[in-house]
Amino acid sequence: MKSWLTSRGMIGAVAVATLGLVTPVHAESVSAGDLVVSLPWTRATAGGAKVAVGYVTIENKGGVADKLVGGSTDAAGRLEVHEMSMNNGVMKMNQVEGGLAVEPGKTVKLEPGGYHLMLLDLKHPFKKGEKVPITLKFEKAGDVAVTLDVEGMGTRAPGASGGAMKNPPDHSHDGSRK
Repeated sequence: MKSWLTSRGMIGAVAVATLGLVTPVHAESVSAGDLVVSLPWTRATAGGAKVAVGYVTIENKGGVADKLVGGSTDAAGRLEVHEMSMNNGVMKMNQVEGGLAVEPGKTVKLEPGGYHLMLLDLKHPFKKGEKVPITLKFEKAGDVAVTLDVEGMGTRAPGASGGAMKNPPDHSHDGSRK
């Protein structure tokens, strides 16, 4: 009986250790004043791609609003805050003019189908498993260094393996304002 319990415990320990190996590890949350930036990620890009899209969650734990006004990265020529919207059945993406407000006590999610970070003029393709350092610029909190985890192409959310959408939104616009 004792050997069965011991081997059962060993099997459980091996199972837990194995789960730890396949569970995605995501970048740590970053705090800047009252803001907490978490779940930073992007998708792998095809060779020759000139744009990529990044996503983060921003929580304002303070009593004063702040704004995400832009950012920068060595991986691309520009980093802008964009919004996707539908107008008469046509998807449009535009830069958020004046910055994206993060109200006190609220959380803003930059996610597929909504607000997102546009990395324009990529200097190299992003490969799954890589890390892409970026700097987000906030009106009050200032510059915040964050690292985007690169997920697979077509991923809907961080750590979603095999989560390719049938028809993922095309984020390959040229960044020009129309």
